[in-house]
Amino acid sequence: MNYSNIISLLPYKKPFLFVDELMELNENGVKGTYRIKKDEYFFEGHFPNHPIVPGVILIEIMAQIGLVSMGLFLTDPSERETVRPAFSSANIDFLSSALPNDELIIESRKKYFRFGKLKCGVSCAKKDGTIIAKGELSGVIIKPNQSI
Repeated sequence: MNYSNIISLLPYKKPFLFVDELMELNENGVKGTYRIKKDEYFFEGHFPNHPIVPGVILIEIMAQIGLVSMGLFLTDPSERETVRPAFSSANIDFLSSALPNDELIIESRKKYFRFGKLKCGVSCAKKDGTIIAKGELSGVIIKPNQSI
């Protein structure tokens, strides 16, 4: 199934859009991919001559695929274009590193979605199955004219 409509609703643009494909998406979870390009802007300083994806970028990749994409899917379709996602917490363990040209596979499973708050168990792995990071992410869906 093609989930490009959900990707088009994400509030990110290049160079800060970290979703290539959503392979699975339903009310219980999501699976998507992002390939780390060798010319990503953050490699200029992290680290010159030995590029490694910063942990905060890995969390962002996991959040865009495993939290925001799923949150938009779970939101009433009539409200999807007007809501704003807001990241609220992360508890992530880093187990390996991500390098240029690595294809990352993000899998997320909903723990709960209530009162606009989504909490998920999320993992990030290389295509060969090596787990890079895993843990929990939470966020909220903010409706127009709503404050948090």
